[in-house]
Amino acid sequence: MPKLSHTTALAISLLAVAQGATASSELRERALDMFSPLPSTVPALNDNIITPEKVDLGKALFFDPRMSASGVFSCNSCHNLATGGDDNMSTSIGHGWQKGPRNSPTVLNSVFNDAQFWDGRAADLAEQAKGPVQAGVEMANTPDNVLATLNSMPQYVEWFQASFPDEADPVTFDNFAKAIEAYEATLITPSPFDAWLNWDDNALTEIEVAGLELFIDSGCASCHGGINLGGEGYYPFGLVEKPGADILPEGDKGRFAVTETVDDEYVFRAAPLRNIAVTAPYFHSGVVWDLETAVAIMAESQLGADLGQEDITAITAFLGALTGQMPEVVYPVLPAETVSTPRPTGEVR
Repeated sequence: MPKLSHTTALAISLLAVAQGATASSELRERALDMFSPLPSTVPALNDNIITPEKVDLGKALFFDPRMSASGVFSCNSCHNLATGGDDNMSTSIGHGWQKGPRNSPTVLNSVFNDAQFWDGRAADLAEQAKGPVQAGVEMANTPDNVLATLNSMPQYVEWFQASFPDEADPVTFDNFAKAIEAYEATLITPSPFDAWLNWDDNALTEIEVAGLELFIDSGCASCHGGINLGGEGYYPFGLVEKPGADILPEGDKGRFAVTETVDDEYVFRAAPLRNIAVTAPYFHSGVVWDLETAVAIMAESQLGADLGQEDITAITAFLGALTGQMPEVVYPVLPAETVSTPRPTGEVR
């Protein structure tokens, strides 16, 4: 075989590079039609202007276990910022050590979801923040007791006044929720995938790029699209083939509990996939602990596809590229209790 000249070899090498760049550019253009990179700034909220004072207040409330009736559970209990913004349990533990009915979703990037909870029953994070505080299986508190607790601590009253300066009586349950929403809106985790969407070809490995292409071509992106790769629509779990009761418990009919519409039985909000590699276990039932297994189940139940192991491994590698950089979290020093602070109530066994 004749030896190629230096000029010819260089030309072939440059052609290969150009072809690779073209293929990468074409895939990126396809991806940008389906996904969006995270913004570099905190997004604006509906009817809730974000200020540093409000974020600091929301952070304190997020970590304060005294917002629960027992004084044991905080928002961070089920949405632990040290473990991916969830609690890494099948279903969360709440008041009286009761087990909740569903797996706890991550709070990270949750501001980009169209609705909150697996069944979408809360329109935004402020509405969501009110739910667990009052749920008997979670924090088991009441709005009146929350406000009595806050008003008993002068530091909290000052923080509410600084966060809502135009209100004569700013310590309200609505403002409690708005402050938590403002803090949670800052929990954004830019990932290698965002860098790649922003034209950094070196941000993803070859197998991650291959996994992205499979993710698109297999149809995964039809439900898991948008800025959060999910969190935007509602779909039956078992669109093609219904999973067994071990994965899809018959007693939990999903969005049907919200709409009472037969068509919404076993319908759930598409799970947002950012940071999915660090938020096991998976699905609303929280029974699958391995991400590759979850990918295979979704392919079979939602797409009717029997993916080979190489494809599953590649898609899982791409999902790993959605793990983002956490914002720095410094544990807050909370206001001191006073003699008028309500004491913990309820049975804690």
